[in-house]
Amino acid sequence: MNTVLTPSEVPLPPSASGAWREGDPPGRRQWYAREQPLPLEAGGELPGVRLAFETWGWLAPDASNAVLVLHALTGDSHVVGPAEPGHPSPGWWDGLIGPGRALDTDRWFVVAPNVLGGCQGSTGPSSLTPAGRRWGGDFPFLTQRDQIAVEADLADALGIDSWALVVGGSMGGMRALEWAVTYPERTRALLLLATTAAASAEQIAWATIQLQAIRGDPYWHGGNYHDTGRGPHTGLGLARRLAHVTYRSEPELAVRFGRAAQEGEDPWNGGRYRIESYLDHHATKLTRRFDAGSYVVLSEAMNSHDVGRGRGGLRSALSRVTAPALVAGVDSDRLYPPSQQAELATAIAGADRHRLIESPYGHDGFLIETEQVAALVTELLGPATPHR
Repeated sequence: MNTVLTPSEVPLPPSASGAWREGDPPGRRQWYAREQPLPLEAGGELPGVRLAFETWGWLAPDASNAVLVLHALTGDSHVVGPAEPGHPSPGWWDGLIGPGRALDTDRWFVVAPNVLGGCQGSTGPSSLTPAGRRWGGDFPFLTQRDQIAVEADLADALGIDSWALVVGGSMGGMRALEWAVTYPERTRALLLLATTAAASAEQIAWATIQLQAIRGDPYWHGGNYHDTGRGPHTGLGLARRLAHVTYRSEPELAVRFGRAAQEGEDPWNGGRYRIESYLDHHATKLTRRFDAGSYVVLSEAMNSHDVGRGRGGLRSALSRVTAPALVAGVDSDRLYPPSQQAELATAIAGADRHRLIESPYGHDGFLIETEQVAALVTELLGPATPHR
């Protein structure tokens, strides 16, 4: 029987390349445990699946007020709230969820799962197999369809027949789109942000370079490094540096950093430019909280993304979407350019027109421009309850 477990009922997860530390309390997470093996699209199955998730608000008696929020590549279930034991980073969409906000928790029951293959409580490469060893490099290939199949099981366990809204950006947008195509009867409204119908050649190319950086690290050990005492942090840091450049826009980097040297350093004598220090900072942050194995598994899943696969192509697949939808891109996004969201908006019958989030921040604009995202949520769900 599948079950939902509260934090007090769940054993502490194993350490994973710095993402977990023994002794960390579970924070506000809960866990869904699937007892049956999960059949995988690429073949085979995954036994003993577990999803971490967080919720805000209260589920209505008829379960009609549930909203599903899906995170991007290095996100997790901690959408809002401060950094705390068990959550090494503050919420990645603070300002969107809570009383009086666009996702008003006096009205909506918000659910945010940590994606299957991740490293913040859900089953992934750092998890234990039924035999008691780490999955490591033996962790199977996943697709978005595998990931949302488990999320659908979670919805069943919570008593949620359909979502009032499914929302996600970037990788989360891929999963949100798959929800609307695979389970149209369970997706009553859809918000897609800075995402695409299928990973493009350029997106696969950028991800491939990042994957090579990780796999080329001498401590990668074919993915079997979790109990060696040292992980592929250098490779993961290089991957993050490259990714972060694609997440931001060239004009923003020029204005923020230009050619300035890092304070107290001389680039002509072994020092760094400010942009180098900035990338070093983000690399260090990620290696302290994220598992390289999960980065590989999730990046490969993103590369596999093609909503038209096995469904007669893009147009045929998107014709399955029955929900009213908003599709928005970021005007300065060079990784997921607005033309990709325009294609989705044109092909989804319930999408009125392509929307643009105005931001100098590039792809990360969907995370930063919370007020503009909130306006899109409000357009789909209506205004929040007034609060004094």
